[in-house]
Parts: sequence; structure tokens; C-alpha cells
Amino acid sequence: MDVFDRLAEKALRGEAPTRQEALAVLASGDDDLLDLVAAAYRVRRHFFGKRVKLNFLVNLKSGLCPEDCSYCSQRIGSKADILKYTWLGPEAALAAAEAGVAHGAKRVCLVGSGRGPTDGDVDRVGRTIAAFKEKHPQVEICACFGLLSEGQAERIRDAGADAYSHNLNTSGERYADICTTHTYADRAATVEKAKKAGLSPCSGLIAGMGESDEDLVDTAFALRELGSESVPVNFLIPFDGTPLSEQWSLTPQRCLRILAMVRFVHPDVEVRVAGGREIHLRSLQPLGLYLANSLFLGDYLTSEGQDGGVDLRMIEDAGFVVEGAEEATLPKHRNDTVRPRKRGAGTDLAANA
Repeated sequence: MDVFDRLAEKALRGEAPTRQEALAVLASGDDDLLDLVAAAYRVRRHFFGKRVKLNFLVNLKSGLCPEDCSYCSQRIGSKADILKYTWLGPEAALAAAEAGVAHGAKRVCLVGSGRGPTDGDVDRVGRTIAAFKEKHPQVEICACFGLLSEGQAERIRDAGADAYSHNLNTSGERYADICTTHTYADRAATVEKAKKAGLSPCSGLIAGMGESDEDLVDTAFALRELGSESVPVNFLIPFDGTPLSEQWSLTPQRCLRILAMVRFVHPDVEVRVAGGREIHLRSLQPLGLYLANSLFLGDYLTSEGQDGGVDLRMIEDAGFVVEGAEEATLPKHRNDTVRPRKRGAGTDLAANA
């Protein structure tokens, strides 16, 4: 049994690889790539079958951010050519989300730029969440509004949100290299606040920022320790006008190895191939579906994605099926916080502690 098969067997038992095993996945050669994909697909198929969960982003507030995250087109001082606007109201937000829902999106991600929401912002987005849930009660809502203050996660939950997204992005050791206006600990604390409030924690990483293999592995294990139920794997989009505009270090093969490593570390949670898949995976995008069980449909926050119809054809052509709104994403043995909320037990925090 080779190293990839051993990793698959461990993952099928719910065990994480060792740090050295995860590093070996990233260091493997292109000649072994299909063997690696096949081994990781065993894990993906065991826990998620051939289902692909569709997610759709709605950018409620664009640009105007005081934080200096080096990868972000919305950062302070960014010269990227993006739209800048303040909060969309409920009607505009619902209109923007309809395209994703029409294409089968099971989760709509409502995002607002900034360090974190004010209490007034929470009231505003709460009305948007409630209006959306009234019209589409079967669709999950994931909120993403930056660093949370005490009590805000509970108010977002009470408005009807199912999940909260806040990425770690990179390792704690390297975080200060990409952002100086807040810390890695700040980000981890927000994920913990969301969990404590009974929101499903969504937290992932960005690859391609000049990080080492060790940084990627450290981040993957940190996300496992945090208990992230959804792990978006983003590939850097090097926006003109940002400090990382010249950072083009990823290949399609490298992206697949990163996805495989994340799958082995997170065998039974949602792994989402997210921003940058089109420009970095390119023609190998369908292979990403053999590793990730989730993807973003259509456009991202400030950049265009692949046409939604093309995504749906890619899923069908690869032999996968779109996950239905009534299907549980995570396997039964997981304490999936979205599943009880959809049964109406979302305020039973003891069940989700």
C-alpha cells in the first residue's frame, strides 16, 4: 500500500494525517498526481458521494475597507479598479441572490467589507437576512461581515443566518506578513464567537501568497482544531493595485495537491474550491470536483467567475450531481449545526456547544 492509499485509509477512519504526511502530499511530483487525486477521491466519495454543494456570493458592501490585507482588492490604499458602494438594502440584495438560487445554490453568502460590523450594520443586514429567509426558507444563509463584537453573532443567528464565514487565510506565524491592522488571533476569536452562538463555522485559506508548504499545512490543521464545518480553499487572484499583484506562483497541479492535502486533513467536512479556481486550475477544474464537494457558482466579490451554466455543465460532464436543498451536506456522524437549525432548533445552543 503506497503513501496515498495509507492516507486515504486513515481519512476514512476520520483520522488526520501527520504533519509530515501532509507535507509529503504537497511535495509529491506531477507524475503521481492522478494517483493522489484517486486516493483523495476515495475519501470524498465515501463521505459525500457525488454531490456538489453550490454556493453563491452577494456583495452587500464593496470597497471602503480600513484594513490592509495584502491580497484584497478592497483594502485601504488599493488601486484596483473595483466597484465601491455602501450597504445594499433587502430588495437589491434579494434581486442579486436570485440568479444563484435559480441555478440551484443551496447556500447564499452575504458579504460586507470592513473591519467588522457596527450594531447598526447588524440591524441592517439582519433585515436583509430575514427578508431572504422569508422568501427562500430552504436556502442556507452564510454571513461574512468581518470581526465580530460580543453579542453580534447571536443577533445574526436570530435574524435567520445559518453560518458565519471568517477565513484564517494563512498560518499564525505568517499572518503579520499579509496584514497589520488586525491579528490572526482576532480572526480565530471571531470563528469561536460564531460557533458559540450556534452558527456553523466557515473558515478557510488562501493559497498562492508566497507561503511555504509548512504554512499551508499549519493553516489546514489550525482549521481542523477550530472545528470549521466548511473550508473554502481560495487561490490568490493577484489584483492590479495590490501588494500581491505580481504573485503568480500557482500551477494547476499545485492547486490539486493543495486541495488533496486539505481533504486528507478534513475528510468529513465541506471542502469548497473557491476564489481563483478558474485562473489557476484552468482546464483541470473538473479534477477539483474529485477533491472538493462544494464550489462557488458565478462571480466573486470584486471579480468575475466562470459562467454559472458552464459550471453546471462541468459538474454534469464529470459525473457529479448538484446537492439538493433538503439534503444534509455533512455526514450523519458530524454535529452539523446547519441541520438542526433547519429543523427549527437553532436557538438550542446547548446542542451545538
